[in-house]
Amino acid sequence: MKILVADYIYTPQGYIQNKAIAFNNTIQAIESPENLQKSYPNAEIIHSEANSVIYPGFINTHVHLEFSANKTSLKYGSFMPWLDTVIEHREDLVGCCDNTMMMGECETMLKSGITTFGAISSFGNELEVCEKTPQRVVFFNELIGSNAQYADMLYGDFMERVKASQSCEEESFITPAVAIHSPYSVHPIILQKAVNVAKQYQLPLSAHFLESQAERQWLEEGEGELKAFFEKFFNTSTPVTNIEEFMYAFDTYPTHFTHAVQANKEELAYLASKGHSIAHCPRSNRYLGCGRLPIETLKKLQLPYSVATDGLSSNDSLNIFDELRAAVMLHHQAPIQILAKQLIQSITSDAAEILGLDCGKIEVGKLADIAVVTLREEPKREEEIALWTILHTKTVSRLFINGEKHV
Repeated sequence: MKILVADYIYTPQGYIQNKAIAFNNTIQAIESPENLQKSYPNAEIIHSEANSVIYPGFINTHVHLEFSANKTSLKYGSFMPWLDTVIEHREDLVGCCDNTMMMGECETMLKSGITTFGAISSFGNELEVCEKTPQRVVFFNELIGSNAQYADMLYGDFMERVKASQSCEEESFITPAVAIHSPYSVHPIILQKAVNVAKQYQLPLSAHFLESQAERQWLEEGEGELKAFFEKFFNTSTPVTNIEEFMYAFDTYPTHFTHAVQANKEELAYLASKGHSIAHCPRSNRYLGCGRLPIETLKKLQLPYSVATDGLSSNDSLNIFDELRAAVMLHHQAPIQILAKQLIQSITSDAAEILGLDCGKIEVGKLADIAVVTLREEPKREEEIALWTILHTKTVSRLFINGEKHV
């Protein structure tokens, strides 16, 4: 048993003072330090530094580890030039991205307080790394392939990867999951099969959706830059689906849609009505020129969202605080203190609920995944603690996963 003491604790009811938490692999009690020491006289007492805040461990719902080698290979500024360079440099980047490099990025996430992440895996290359990293991993086996001629082969490969991740479930902190690459890259036949797999095994489900204007034009009109892309690389000039057909495929199972920057209000309302959610990646959207996700509209529609880093194919770090600072700047129209609170919630309780995890809250009975942030000085106003946490933090001062110390 451990007792962790800090100046503030972030709870579902807000920030509280003069309390501590007792935990082993789960949170056992939240009380005054004195009362906890009476209840657990043999517990290890851990005093945090002055001006520290206890948070639930942070959750990065959407990250691609396979492209961690990218620094300057891929072209930023617009989605289609970026996609062209992904095709051009994909083999080199994936080939250079060994286990040591991917583990290094897991450690970067760890230092920024990420105790759980959603790994989007196209090839299964990072499964070994995800077994070894101390974090919890929701391992999203990604399905990709729009050519019906190869549907059986693609689905067979996908199922092999699903089964491989399922075999790790009991021996590590891995939760097997399913991901659909995008509407333009997955044939409806195998799409429906993959959704059925998620439903059958009750696996978390994710899908990229309406990331760019080029995607929207291709799905609506069969025209634009993606048409030239498909003609060049895949010898086809007709999209395999449209926006409505793709959305409807997920009607019976809650799905975490990634980006949705180009979704209109009616489409977002439809996603909300079906119990879906959004993974919001501010820096990726900016770097690829995709636009701004209107989180104020999501709020009105009661459409939950998480903030996620995406991968280094479209970002400069996997540090969650870098992402939160970018979100503060991107959503300049929002009252900054209110926005900061919403952003913290998006990487804690909201993210945990979206992924179906029993963490994300400092609450009795929850898994003891805990991050401690030490502020530069004593906060003068409680309502600004979330903002100061985002603006002044690069790394956490302590980190526990399943009750075990890792930072």
